[in-house]
Amino acid sequence: MNIVDILFHVHPDLSEEQRASIEETVSANNGVMTVNFSEKHIHELTVSYDPDAIKSETILEQIREWDKDAMMVGL
Repeated sequence: MNIVDILFHVHPDLSEEQRASIEETVSANNGVMTVNFSEKHIHELTVSYDPDAIKSETILEQIREWDKDAMMVGL
């Protein structure tokens, strides 16, 4: 199993509830290990996942349900 980290940028004005929904949805995917918003930079979301089980594009599509302009930045 490979584990990689990826950084996503979302709009900083997302509510706490929206961020919690993103974390819950992304965490539910097979292959996703951790999903964490930065406490210091609330627009940064780090996801640790197994790229053999799920693609980063799939994760981005899920995040875009709450923020259509979310971007995959990398790590």
